[in-house]
Amino acid sequence: MAVVYVSVASLAMNLVLGKYRANYKKMSIPWWLLIHASIPVLIPLRIWLDTPVAFIPLFIAIAILGQFIGSRYLVRRAKETNE
Repeated sequence: MAVVYVSVASLAMNLVLGKYRANYKKMSIPWWLLIHASIPVLIPLRIWLDTPVAFIPLFIAIAILGQFIGSRYLVRRAKETNE
């Protein structure tokens, strides 16, 4: 069950961070900070919940997916509601 908790936390955090990341120029300092901002939260959460090391690639993939969805879908949806 701990794997599910960390996965959901990773996805939720990176959805929001991806949405904000889309507002910055690619490869700028704020852009890099928003990509890596979830790491200081997710690593202690993973350790505290004692998830196996084998699931780290899954958490990374979910974080990347959250960033992608946040930057593409949420920003596009926000633009549609403003029009």
